[in-house]
Amino acid sequence: MTSTLAVAPWRVFTVEVRALRRLGPSFLRVTFTGPDLDRFADNGYDQRIKLALPVVDGAAGELPDGPDWFSRWRDLPAERRSPIRTYTVRAVRPEAYEMDVDMALHGDGGPATRWARRARLGDRLAVVGPDAGYAGEHGGVEFRPPADATLLLAGDETAAPAICAILDRLPAGARGHAVVEVPAAGDELPCRAPVGVTVTWLPRDGAPHGSRLTPAVTALAARLLPAPTAAPAAPSADRPAGPSADAPAGGGGEAEPEILWEVPDRADGAALYAWLAGEAAVIRGLRRHLVSERGLDRRAVAFMGYWRAGRAES
Repeated sequence: MTSTLAVAPWRVFTVEVRALRRLGPSFLRVTFTGPDLDRFADNGYDQRIKLALPVVDGAAGELPDGPDWFSRWRDLPAERRSPIRTYTVRAVRPEAYEMDVDMALHGDGGPATRWARRARLGDRLAVVGPDAGYAGEHGGVEFRPPADATLLLAGDETAAPAICAILDRLPAGARGHAVVEVPAAGDELPCRAPVGVTVTWLPRDGAPHGSRLTPAVTALAARLLPAPTAAPAAPSADRPAGPSADAPAGGGGEAEPEILWEVPDRADGAALYAWLAGEAAVIRGLRRHLVSERGLDRRAVAFMGYWRAGRAES
């Protein structure tokens, strides 16, 4: 029997498409199956994974296996190096060897959107995800609210699957607000929120990114934080806490010089906990408003720049 001490937190899963379901104008749910998905850890919330996409249409997305997969992938010649993109697990059913990933269909022509628009049953990919055989904390889950805090979840379409996955796992007594900006009417994703959590979907319908999200969150902040609760915290020169979305899942990567990702390890005692994710400039502006203008303790704000306008994920 293999000792759990020898099991790494993350591993490469080889999967294929079992089902495709269009959830709205801008979202596709992909159900994957694989012979070892019963070992995929069901951590819930905003658990990140990496998808390795095909180099060319019709091929399989592949990754080297083993704990050194990232360095071996990086050393491959460009024509053999499957593009890697970061996603959130929407649901996992280990007993059925299944995993769902909800993909936003951008119009940028990137490898993930190109693959999703052409996806067929049986298409093969590789997934880097948490191994249930590992006894410790896997990492890649940034939603860490203090007990009894009011929640403020906000993001764009790239954060919508994570927000829905968080809502699905919240205890029945949770309270707060979720605000999601999506490309178009009809993009409301199915999710189960406790009765004490209001969910607001904001279609842009051609307006710029953040044009609906920013005023909605600032209006909520005025209600939730009617007066500054503390002196604004001084900017930290520390590296952002937690694994970066730009680093390999389960890996160490260096932080960006500009802080795009900062997650508090603990937010004990905070009355309000904010989880913000999406386009980096928009989300950074919301974080600045909450901390610098409304006085929210920065240790109670999880801030994640999932993407940057005009920049592809490395």
